[in-house]
Amino acid sequence: MTLVSKTYGKDRVRVLRVKKDGAHHEVRELTVKAMITGDFAGAFVAADNSKMVSTDTIKNVVNVVARENPGLDTEAFCAAVAARILDSYPQVETTTVTGHETKWDRLSFGGVPHPHSFVLDGNGKPFAKVHATRSGVEITSGVSDFTFMKTTASAWDNYARDPYTTIKETRDRICATAMEASWRWRTAPADYKAANTTILSTLIEVFATTFSESVQDSLYRMGTAALAKVPEIIDISMACPNKHYLLINLEPFGLDNDNVVFLPTDEPHGQIECTVGR
Repeated sequence: MTLVSKTYGKDRVRVLRVKKDGAHHEVRELTVKAMITGDFAGAFVAADNSKMVSTDTIKNVVNVVARENPGLDTEAFCAAVAARILDSYPQVETTTVTGHETKWDRLSFGGVPHPHSFVLDGNGKPFAKVHATRSGVEITSGVSDFTFMKTTASAWDNYARDPYTTIKETRDRICATAMEASWRWRTAPADYKAANTTILSTLIEVFATTFSESVQDSLYRMGTAALAKVPEIIDISMACPNKHYLLINLEPFGLDNDNVVFLPTDEPHGQIECTVGR
């Protein structure tokens, strides 16, 4: 028998960083996963732990880097953790550090932003993923479960039909999804947070303001627009479950239903995925 592959690390390392500039505070909350590969076969096949880095040690590295870098964006923070692991442990060959952000939005009162009070933003979870080797680093940013919809300007028609086809064609339907999207960087932007905001706002603007012949049609045009807007990214991948809203039949009650009342359902759902590159 042979050991085909091996990796290990620490997952769900939760850390909140507070950057203090006098009375003005910035908060960044992350859930970090740090995985490593390297010269660790002995622990698996020979009960030899002499080269093993404890997963608790990996957690401590995350916390120390957090203390030293309270203001870094998620991408730069994950890269700093990856670099610290590679610098500290010569037996490590690669490390992959992923940070999922819990978003806190600053509260405002009377139109004035409060310096240190925040409210949880529940839509979508930004993340960054850094894969580092001793010869290079690949950085990916993205967002999970970002949910949005439009109640018209979406169609589904002219598709292939056969005896199994029962869905009706329409030029007017609700289009909704909970998107998972990620984009790879070829060069670092001047500001990761600003660039990520631009990408997400561009995706949503194209979705909301243009007619959709299908989710597939929208995704390609959304990705194309993001690539044109932010030249630092290589490509963008999007996975969108089609959250269905089914028109409820109100005829038994003597009522019409002109796309007004729907039954929300998410199982089963269509799953549309694509990558748009340069």
